[in-house]
Amino acid sequence: MCWYCGSPVKDAEPIGRSLVCPECGKDLRSCKNCRHVLAGSPKDCAESQAEAPADQERANFCDWFSLNPKFREASEGKKSRDSAVSAKAAFDSLFK
Repeated sequence: MCWYCGSPVKDAEPIGRSLVCPECGKDLRSCKNCRHVLAGSPKDCAESQAEAPADQERANFCDWFSLNPKFREASEGKKSRDSAVSAKAAFDSLFK
């Protein structure tokens, strides 16, 4: 999911450098969407061999980039919650 707006990422990995979120237009291949991002660590990155980009919100060429699995799980969980809500609404409408 996009680190900025929370929209699900439907593209398969590898995430290309030019790929942007269709909802907000933010770069998806950025430190903010990476599984190695670790606030408070040197360069805010858990990967010691990675070079720190000038702007962690912009697309970069980092060889260590991998989409954060927490973001994939969150977008999948949202889908199941949405379908559960719509199923409950359809059930409730039967008794009106």
